[in-house]
Amino acid sequence: MTLEVGVLGYRFMGKAHANALARLPMFFPDAPDAERSVLIGRDEAALTEAADRLGFESIATDWRDVVDEVDVFYNLGPNHVHPEPSIAALEAGTPVFCEKPLAPTLEEAERMADAAREAGVVNGCAFNYRFVPAIRYAKRLLDDGELGEIHHVRGRYLQDWLVDPDAPWSWRNDEEMAGSGALGDLGAHTVDLLRFLVGDLAGEMERVSGHLQTFVEERPVEGSDETRPVTVDDAYSAQVAFENGAMGTLEASRFANGHKNDHTIEIQGSKGSLKFSLERLNELELLREGDRGYQTILVTDADDPYVDHWWPPGHVVGWEHTFVHENYEFLSAIADDGEFAPSFEDGLAAQRVLAAIEESDERGEWVTIE
Repeated sequence: MTLEVGVLGYRFMGKAHANALARLPMFFPDAPDAERSVLIGRDEAALTEAADRLGFESIATDWRDVVDEVDVFYNLGPNHVHPEPSIAALEAGTPVFCEKPLAPTLEEAERMADAAREAGVVNGCAFNYRFVPAIRYAKRLLDDGELGEIHHVRGRYLQDWLVDPDAPWSWRNDEEMAGSGALGDLGAHTVDLLRFLVGDLAGEMERVSGHLQTFVEERPVEGSDETRPVTVDDAYSAQVAFENGAMGTLEASRFANGHKNDHTIEIQGSKGSLKFSLERLNELELLREGDRGYQTILVTDADDPYVDHWWPPGHVVGWEHTFVHENYEFLSAIADDGEFAPSFEDGLAAQRVLAAIEESDERGEWVTIE
């Protein structure tokens, strides 16, 4: 069985997933055959060049011509492009993989999740950090009760690419296209990762108190003398109350000078603690009951999650490999008529938290997550 894949978007995420699809048969021989069938975009010249470079057989300038013709539809476009093409593909019975956050607004995310439920086909939301071997290792420790009862959960995602006030405006700075700034772009990853790791132990996030901040109100438009307003947040922070009484803190910023892609998770329980940073993604810092300090575990052994597909112990994997793992699981679920997580339901659950944080900032009080 060969799955013909249509991909909307050919820049950052399009490149990451095209690379993953190319690597699958080499390192995951049991993966379904996946053909990079058609690449979708608006600029025909740029699209033609990208299709040739990324290994796609054909191009299309209108997603409407594609969604009911391919076996799988990947929606990797900007946030405001997520709802309509994804819903159309689902209504055509085509499995859909969509970038995060699921949509610019909670209402649109609900529409997308409703469409996925009604379609009954495999659907996925692109939270690739679930597929880091060290995160899978941490999940196993937590599920086995190694940390005991969960007391504290901390998640932060820090970048610095907008510290310069002259950094050019992009769609990520626009509320209509992006929905939110660091909150949706980075915070969505943190919320999903914490739900994945401690959701079965601490329950869902129940209440939040949030604060959003924009530091630069307008930015120059590249190639012109114009500026455009920044209508999203540059940074956010939030306190979180979990269903079982655990306390959480969340934070993300595009203004954290000196941090390039620092996604850090800390979990403290009654029997132990763990720490993870994306900038050292092959390592997990672990404190077990009775230990006098943290131990650093290098998660590269053949019996660690996914690592048997790659290199000998100590030969690390990287950020790009998370997409290979993600595509392997998603395409296998389609081929085996199974289920995939994180699904649109997971994307919607994260969006509810993000929306509550934004509402809390507007109201200046704690908000219950509905």
